[in-house]
Amino acid sequence: MLLRLLIAWCLMALCVTVHAIGLTAALRWVKRQPTTADRPFWPSVWMLISIAGWIILLHMVEVAFWAFFYAWTQGMPDVQSALYFSAVTYTTTGYGDLVLPNAWRLVGGVEALTGILMCGWSTGFFFTVVSRMYGTPPQQTRPDASHTPTHP
Repeated sequence: MLLRLLIAWCLMALCVTVHAIGLTAALRWVKRQPTTADRPFWPSVWMLISIAGWIILLHMVEVAFWAFFYAWTQGMPDVQSALYFSAVTYTTTGYGDLVLPNAWRLVGGVEALTGILMCGWSTGFFFTVVSRMYGTPPQQTRPDASHTPTHP
């Protein structure tokens, strides 16, 4: 059981790495885009569509890592079943029409937890992008004489 949990931890770490690299690349791209709220509507929509597509691609890559592992270890009968099972597990849809062998079921739970974390991270990133697009620009903090400590 501990070996299987270690394998699941390694797959989770791989997903976190893919997500970190992918969202860092997306953030660098977003930082090069205009930030004003009076930006034309369709370019703003296109930017959101691009980011959503990129994030979904990251999730699909992560699902594929889990799926290839399941197919490689004969946890699923073939790659197509493994991809389907992994997508349903990662997104926590959990239809239950395909299940892992008893010895590997805890690994499926770790995949579901990883999916929840990665989806939450993606949601936070998307919220940050939308806030940057439509929010007020950050205020510069300037020292104010009224807040300067005085010494007796």
